[in-house]
Amino acid sequence: MSEDRNFYSQNIQEIINKFNINTQTGLLTKNIDNLIEKHGYNTLPEKPKVSFMTKFFRQFKDMTIICLIIAAIVSFAVKISTTGEIFEPFLILLIVIINSVIGVIQENKAERALEALKKLSTQNVKVLRDGTKKIIDSTDLVPGDIIYLESGDMIPADIRLLKSINLKCDESALTGESVPVEKNSDILVSHKSSIGDIKNMLFSGCVITNGNALGIVVKTGLNTEMGKIAKLLNQEENTQTPLQKKLSSLGKNLGIVALLACVIIFVVGLLNGINIIEILITSISLAVSAIPEGLPAIVTVILSLGVQRMVKKHALIRKLPAVETLGSASVICSDKTGTLTQNKMTLTKIYTEKNHSIELVSSKNSQEARELLMYSVLCCDGNIIFENNKEKHIGDPTETCIISAAYKNNIIKQDITCKFPRIKEIPFDSNRKLMTTVNKINNKNIVIVKGAYDIITSKCISGDFEKANIAVEEMTNSALRVLAVAYKELDYIPDSLNSDELELILENNLNFMGLVGMIDPPRPEVKESVEICRKAGIKPIMITGDHITTASAIARELGILRKCDRAITGKELDKLSDSDLDKQVTKISVYARVSPENKIRIVKAWQRNGQVVAMTGDGVNDAPALKAADIGCAMGITGTDVAKGAADMILTDDNFSTIVHAVKEGRGIYSNIKKVVGFLLGTNIGEVITVFLSMLLWHKTPLISIQLLWINLVTDSFPAIALGTEPVEKDIMSRKPVSKHESIFSNNYGVQIIFQGVLFAILALVSFKLGENYTNNIKTGQSMAFIVLSLSQTIQAFNMKSNKSLFESGVFNNKNLNFACLISILLIFLVIFTPIKYFFGIEFLPINLYLISLGLIFVPTVLFEILKNLKIIK
Repeated sequence: MSEDRNFYSQNIQEIINKFNINTQTGLLTKNIDNLIEKHGYNTLPEKPKVSFMTKFFRQFKDMTIICLIIAAIVSFAVKISTTGEIFEPFLILLIVIINSVIGVIQENKAERALEALKKLSTQNVKVLRDGTKKIIDSTDLVPGDIIYLESGDMIPADIRLLKSINLKCDESALTGESVPVEKNSDILVSHKSSIGDIKNMLFSGCVITNGNALGIVVKTGLNTEMGKIAKLLNQEENTQTPLQKKLSSLGKNLGIVALLACVIIFVVGLLNGINIIEILITSISLAVSAIPEGLPAIVTVILSLGVQRMVKKHALIRKLPAVETLGSASVICSDKTGTLTQNKMTLTKIYTEKNHSIELVSSKNSQEARELLMYSVLCCDGNIIFENNKEKHIGDPTETCIISAAYKNNIIKQDITCKFPRIKEIPFDSNRKLMTTVNKINNKNIVIVKGAYDIITSKCISGDFEKANIAVEEMTNSALRVLAVAYKELDYIPDSLNSDELELILENNLNFMGLVGMIDPPRPEVKESVEICRKAGIKPIMITGDHITTASAIARELGILRKCDRAITGKELDKLSDSDLDKQVTKISVYARVSPENKIRIVKAWQRNGQVVAMTGDGVNDAPALKAADIGCAMGITGTDVAKGAADMILTDDNFSTIVHAVKEGRGIYSNIKKVVGFLLGTNIGEVITVFLSMLLWHKTPLISIQLLWINLVTDSFPAIALGTEPVEKDIMSRKPVSKHESIFSNNYGVQIIFQGVLFAILALVSFKLGENYTNNIKTGQSMAFIVLSLSQTIQAFNMKSNKSLFESGVFNNKNLNFACLISILLIFLVIFTPIKYFFGIEFLPINLYLISLGLIFVPTVLFEILKNLKIIK
């Protein structure tokens, strides 16, 4: 327990004096740079980066690579003691090194992509600086900052509480205790208390589960309690996605088959008198070429690049497996406010109990409407500030639109909160659907309650609800969101009550005051996105806390609620058993007045129907539903830190259309991975079959070790990665979702891969025998086999672009693939037509053999075009 931990045993004034701050203005911006220089940024140390050389030597852990290096060293020793020629073993080692460097480059590219995503997902916090509430990056927090926190916030630093209201905190990340801890700013804690007993402080990395608070940042970064255990936090290993694990396992299985084939080739070679060093290196080279050991790494690069593209479209992926799952999404459950709508709330209508009439919001509203607006503003936590004569809304748009309407009537929040101070409050939560404050108005304790109409009316003892119901119906039919306001007077407010007792006293026996109606227009792009969902076999669903009439009106306008669909309320949902819900869930498109528990039931009902569900959420109580969903989507603007922490994906613009774009990208990424897998496995299988059959049939190797390694270098690296950057196919959202249980080799794709490998083997073997028989020289046959196999495999990358004809999908529309194949072809030509060909065992061919080779190279392209047009490949 460090001596600085005694912040909890000092009173508030001592803390204020220690940091020399004014609680009315907070820190001054001009002093922040000096404070950051003194204390450092509010960040924890990252896991030490692995050096380039460590990554490089890590590439040599593979047993086949080790064997190849040993074989090359033995070859080097034999060559130096006999002919003195060392170029071949030297070149083999060089190719292995180049392959390893390419592996490191791939690894670095994936790391950089993920680091960029980390920077984008930093936390924003609300602080008081220069006398104004400001939103800043949590990394810029310094000791002395005055910070505002509310339910759902992740605590960004160690904080001494100045003020707390019904505050509870989940400290399980620090203490392991799962039950939320009650916090109180007014108590002092004895020196040397344990963390679990410190009730007047909040600790970095923990979560506010209830209430709100005002505090002073006392420790940041490494100096926080979480910072002291940062080294333990960095022990977490990077995990592979399910697809990567499957491919890694597949690679190992193929490796076993390839190694067995290589052992047979080695034995057959020995029995037929082939040089032991040459047949050893050829066998191991074939194993290196045949085993797709780089496949999981290439998949990581494709996933990472795809994730970067998603960020540009406002979808921040937090967990790589979510990218795979996105491609299978078949149901999207979306909140209404801010996601399907613009989240630009405008208060348009006011209904007062005193007048029993609706009036439009203006700058000259009636006295009764002005009184309702004033009470509503006193029960709001949001705020409006003016920067360059423009309104800037801080907080929940539902509240800021009330404050904005009050401004029009010259009711200024800062003025009335000073005149009628808040002395007690119960913060809003989605279970109660209410917010309550107690304000001192004209020396009276006035309780103000704001929230859902049906909840408030159930707690009122006065009001003409028959007329109010007519007003609500009129507003909701116009797609307005309606909030009710009620009040009562209290003689006194007891201090020692817990939150449940306080709710019982404050939120009952109320007097109905009136209604406020606000509109949040649908986002113009959402209607098109809903139509795209339908074509893609995805069911869009609206889930909202709004009145069912309001929700249905907007759902109909967006195309979510159609004639054959139903809209139900949370209460109706509660009456359904799980089995009844399972039967009816496919017909329900709108859920209104739902609770967080309702959301979980909706998710699980769809999952029991075999569907892959994406669910949006923003509140603390949404976290369980986000975790239960196959793809949890948190709101980046209005979402709490808890929701973001539970989500797989964060929508940085809170837009439904972003989910649809992300699904499209997810499908494109999965499709590209499938293309790369097919390309690599097809080419590798072709190489194994070529050498294996040639050794069995003719006891000759059609490709020597150095040729195999060169083919592996030029085909398995550049074109494969570039194929993973293929643009998303235009019709990808016209296809049905891929089942999450579907194998990557389903729909005869495995057969297509094997066919591809057999085709390459036939072409290579035919070219080998043609060349050998034409000149009666095995080197001519090997040269021709090398030319045909290497170039046909490179060209095959274009055939793998799409199941559609190249004339339809486009041949050269992927610049990355064009460039990669050009590099590969130049490297092949370097070996074929320059003096270094002699080191590769390549000979000049007669012109007619070059022409025959050219014809054989394009056989796969012609054959694949025929099969595509016949819809055999689809």
